[in-house]
Amino acid sequence: MMAAQKELYDAIVIGAGIQGCFTAYHLAKHSRRVLLLEQFFLPHSRGSSHGQSRIIRRAYPEDFYTEMMAECYRIWAQLQHEAGTQLYRQTGLLLLGMKENPELKTIQATLSRHGVEHQYLPSEELKQRFPNIQLARGEVGLLDKSGGVLYADKALRVLQDAIRQLGGIVHDGEKVMEIKPGLPVVVKTTSSSYQARSLIITAGPWTNRLLRPLGLELPLQTLRINVCYWKEKAPGSYSVSQAFPCFLGLGLSLAPHHIYGLPSREYPGLVKGTSREHCSWHGFKLSPIVGKILYELSMKLTPSYDLTPFRISRFPSLGKAHL
Repeated sequence: MMAAQKELYDAIVIGAGIQGCFTAYHLAKHSRRVLLLEQFFLPHSRGSSHGQSRIIRRAYPEDFYTEMMAECYRIWAQLQHEAGTQLYRQTGLLLLGMKENPELKTIQATLSRHGVEHQYLPSEELKQRFPNIQLARGEVGLLDKSGGVLYADKALRVLQDAIRQLGGIVHDGEKVMEIKPGLPVVVKTTSSSYQARSLIITAGPWTNRLLRPLGLELPLQTLRINVCYWKEKAPGSYSVSQAFPCFLGLGLSLAPHHIYGLPSREYPGLVKGTSREHCSWHGFKLSPIVGKILYELSMKLTPSYDLTPFRISRFPSLGKAHL
C-alpha cells in the first residue's frame, strides 16, 4: 500500500511574532499555501512583539526608513479597514534635543525631503505648547505629525485571524526540532514533519539555534528591555485625550541614551517610557514592509526596495552558508 504524500507548502514561516505574521499575511494574501509555526502557545510574552502599544513614525535620519514607512502606514490602514477595528491612533511624535543636535537636524532634513508634515518648535514655543514637559536649557522640539501609537497585541491577533481567513495555516505550541535543506525543504517539529518550497525564519532570539546546525550564525544580541510606567501628577495631563504626543529624546543631557515614551492610555494615569542604547528598535512599525519583502524573496520576486543596508554581507566576519 502506497504511503500518503505529504502536503507541499509554498512557504513555511517559523516564528509568529509581528514579522512572521506579516510575512505569512502577504503570502496568504497572494494565494500562496503558507504554514506559520510558533513554538509557544499564542498569545505569549516571550518575544519582542507582545505588549499593548508601540510608537509609529516617519521621523528617521535615514531616507530609506522614512520612505519605507510611507507604505507601512498604507498597509496598517488597509489592515485596520479589513479588520474593522482600530489599530493606530495619531498623536504626533515629539522629538526633543539640543538646537545643535546633528541627529535632530538630519531628521528634519529627511522629513522635508519626503514631504512629511512636521513642525520645528524653538525653546519658547515648545514650553508654551507642552508646559508639562521639563526642558533642559536650549532644548528644542521637532513634531512629526504623522507619529502615533500602534495597538500591538490587537494587531497581532488581527493578523493571525486574517492569515487563517485567507487560507493560511497557523500552528502554535509546536517547536521546530530540525531543518533539512533541499528541494523541498523539510521542517520537523515536536508534532509533525512538513515540506515547503521556501523557508522563512523570523524567530527573533531563537534564530541562531535554528541556523547553527545549517552552518550559519548571525551576530545577534538579545536584549532585555525594562519598560517603566510613571504616574501622572495631574491625572489626564499626559493622556491621548489631552493631545499629549509620543516623545523621543535624542541624547539629552540628563539621559545619555535615547529615551522614548507614549501618552497614558495603556494603563490609565500611567505614562509608558524606557531608554535605548541603539538606533535599532524599528521592527514593529516596519513589519508590514519586512513581511512584504520576505514574501517577495521567498517567491523569487524582485524586492520592492533596495536591500543593500540590510544584507547579511554587512557582517564581514560571517562565513558563507547555502540554505
